Amino acid sequence: MPYLEHEGDVAILHFGESQHTAGSDPENRFHPEWIARVHTLLDEVEAHDGPRALVTIGAGKYYSTGADLRWVGAHPDEVDEYLSEIQLLFARLLVAPLPTVAALQGHTFGAGAFLALAHDRAVMRVDRGYFCLPGITIGASYAPGTVALAAARLAPRAAHEALVSGRRYGGAEALTLGLIDETAAEHEVLSAAVEYAKNVAHTRGPVLGEIKYGLYEDAVTRLRMPVRGYNNTSVACG
Repeated sequence: MPYLEHEGDVAILHFGESQHTAGSDPENRFHPEWIARVHTLLDEVEAHDGPRALVTIGAGKYYSTGADLRWVGAHPDEVDEYLSEIQLLFARLLVAPLPTVAALQGHTFGAGAFLALAHDRAVMRVDRGYFCLPGITIGASYAPGTVALAAARLAPRAAHEALVSGRRYGGAEALTLGLIDETAAEHEVLSAAVEYAKNVAHTRGPVLGEIKYGLYEDAVTRLRMPVRGYNNTSVACG
């Protein structure tokens, strides 16, 4: 399950344990309990007074591969509610009243990639790992709010290519297309994200949240709308 560490004014939200057990998920998929735990930790971070910034990171090969399709397959009548919860998490990160940085140390797929887009900034490992929105390649659609998120955070041609091609982008390609903001060597991804976060932690506060909401009001509105029509169907990642 996710957990927090702290480095000065920066809270580091780890999506999973570095040492996986038989019952853990190394791909940090969005199981309902995982989503609930992330919200609990975000509550803890936001309750802290003073300057504050957030960095999120996975472990090993994966930042996150997104929707937990095994859970979806076992709960076909709850897909709409599940996707609604995923979209609410995206909305929360998108307008969080503190700076947010995604440290993409490994593969970032599907809902994991949308989650990265909801951060203010993303730093990706330059030599290995992929950023991918794979819905088109597996014949699975996206809920409307996630498409609105991509459209709000990416240049139009970049959003179009990433969504309709399902391509896997390495760090250099992702940077060129504007899917991420910075690349770093394997052992420098987290430190680069934390260093940036430290430098902007003083901007934390309601004004920051208001500015973000002004920038992304349409996307936030769509992300907060309950998802309908996906029960008993294939879904890609929210």
